Amino acid sequence: MTTPLLPTTLVGSLPRPAWLATPEAVRPQWRLEGALLAEGQDDAVLVALKLQEDLGLDIVTDGEQRRRHYIEGFTRGLDGFDYTRLVEKHTRGGRYTAPVPTVARPVAWRQPVLLAALQFARAHTTRRLKVTIPGPMTIVDTSYDAYYHDERAFAFAVADAINAEARALAIAGADVIQIDEPCFNVYLDQVAAWGIAALDRCLDGVAATTAVHVCYGYGTPAVLAWKQQNRDWEQYRRLLPLLRASRVQQVSLEFAAPRLDPAVLRLLGEKDVLYGCVDVSPAPAEPVEVVATRLRAALAHVPPERLYPCTDCGMAPLPRRLAQEKLAVLVAAARQVRAELAGGAPVE
Repeated sequence: MTTPLLPTTLVGSLPRPAWLATPEAVRPQWRLEGALLAEGQDDAVLVALKLQEDLGLDIVTDGEQRRRHYIEGFTRGLDGFDYTRLVEKHTRGGRYTAPVPTVARPVAWRQPVLLAALQFARAHTTRRLKVTIPGPMTIVDTSYDAYYHDERAFAFAVADAINAEARALAIAGADVIQIDEPCFNVYLDQVAAWGIAALDRCLDGVAATTAVHVCYGYGTPAVLAWKQQNRDWEQYRRLLPLLRASRVQQVSLEFAAPRLDPAVLRLLGEKDVLYGCVDVSPAPAEPVEVVATRLRAALAHVPPERLYPCTDCGMAPLPRRLAQEKLAVLVAAARQVRAELAGGAPVE
């Protein structure tokens, strides 16, 4: 399909139906087993694709309906991650704790992990299709390393596995491969030392549009509590020049919830911007005009052909109806500003 100006998209995940998994949870429990679970996941993907198409999103995902968690859904398919040996670990710079798998042997990619999911989604939509993969730094932060004892070595082993996966997905028809790296907003020294190099390793030879997603987290109570007390949002001023020098083509960033000034987008140079202009907290959907105003503000710093209206982050923990309402606002705001651009009206 032809992609319009200001193409709309979402970061990746959508809420899972209550008949498939426990609702509004970051790590839900499946409510089906075996063949019924596989059939239910197929059905949930079809529902997610239809929802996005009916709302008018231009670039869609499978809603990550087959993944219990965005990291675990990939790392369980690699050699080296032992989910029978969970360790409670401080993550994201000590902001949170989480049960994480132990890595006690080399990480290795043996076969595609997300390929069957991509093929199913590709067969059921003609729209541009994005697949998301957790990034090396975020996987390292969400694992207990009992083998490498060296963050950089661990991250590059993971990057090699991601690269093999991304190449396979691109060949199979993924239009966009997105690497999710929320940790890029936390460990800025490591981003400069090895994070960008690991990201570039992930994308080497990938025959698709490449993106990286950096955010401040889901709209969950723990994350919202941190956002509400945080007063330092200077990470982008250090991070964006580093991303500008990377090989990634698109950068997905959160702006709505933290109320950040889009002027920093100038630091990205010629990269495409997946502009987080819709808050993914449990708060009610914002008015269309609020989101349209955010887009107009971004257009003062990014040309319209490089701006992609997007959600701040994934929407998996939200109520399904609320996620739908927020996506409808995203599409309506983009259409409004798109019409202003086409009609020559000033976009301020």
